[in-house]
Amino acid sequence: MAVQESAIGQTLERVKIKERKQASLWADALYRLLRNRAAVMGGLIAMGLILVAIFAPWIAPRDYATQILTDNNRMPSWLLNLFPSSKGYVQISEGYLLGADYVGRDLFSRIIYGTRVSLSVAFMGPLIALLVGTVYGTISGFFSGRVDNLMMRFVDIMYAFPTLLLIILLMAVFRSTTQATVPGTLRYTLTSIDARVGGMFFIYIGIGITAWMGMARLARGQILSLREKEFIEAARTIGAGNVRIMVRHILPNILGPLIVAETLAIPTYISYEAFLSFIGLGVNPPTPSWGSMIADGAMSLRSYPNQAIFPALALALTMFAFNFLGDGLRDAFDPRLRGTGK
Repeated sequence: MAVQESAIGQTLERVKIKERKQASLWADALYRLLRNRAAVMGGLIAMGLILVAIFAPWIAPRDYATQILTDNNRMPSWLLNLFPSSKGYVQISEGYLLGADYVGRDLFSRIIYGTRVSLSVAFMGPLIALLVGTVYGTISGFFSGRVDNLMMRFVDIMYAFPTLLLIILLMAVFRSTTQATVPGTLRYTLTSIDARVGGMFFIYIGIGITAWMGMARLARGQILSLREKEFIEAARTIGAGNVRIMVRHILPNILGPLIVAETLAIPTYISYEAFLSFIGLGVNPPTPSWGSMIADGAMSLRSYPNQAIFPALALALTMFAFNFLGDGLRDAFDPRLRGTGK
């Protein structure tokens, strides 16, 4: 009995040492992240975009839905010098920083408000994937055996469906069959929610259905590499239950790689929303989305290139920022670089 208590004490001491080491590894990762200039720049741009989305009503000079039909396709003089091919097609108006669209809405204001749509998808996608995928993968990897086999076969079935095609079909079904529904029904409730959030609700559902599979596989792999470690055995020895072990001991050790993976996936979620809006299955007009703005501007690209180029630049800048930040986080948490100072 004394020998067993001594062994348990030694194991718990190793757990404490591991926790102190884990804290230093997080500090080391933060140090390497701050030394990565591209990642820092991406993080600063992402923070700037978040501030723009929050304070859009104060930054935008006009409301995004206000139409002044007499000002349609107006352009300031500095843009006319930048796009000389537009001469003869547009009228000069210095009241619009980036010009006005085909119905006289301020292009700059719509780009500002479009930040909200892209960032909402950028954060809702990873949030759904983390919540669903982490829980699913943790249960599958922790219990293993037949439970793991059944759960992973379901993931394989879901992987058989092309992600973007599945979202398009889902959006088409909801948008085409829920327009004339009876109040009080589930379809009416879902359509009402979708209308209140500008057409984003079904996009969240589509991304949520498809975004969690990769996270579930990653979480399962991390669990399988940790479930037989000494600190897990020590927790079982002192009587910790399965839920406590998963929440208190396993999840904190796998959260870093999961967050990194979802940060790298953010540009994919943004591109899904932009593409859906581009083909008319995204947000509901007049809610501004960079994808729908590019689609509208593409129809008159030669005459009014500013209407497509500036939303495209905003979309590209956002995706580059999150790509750089995700690459920096991946390098910061790379175990092969720990302690190298790189």
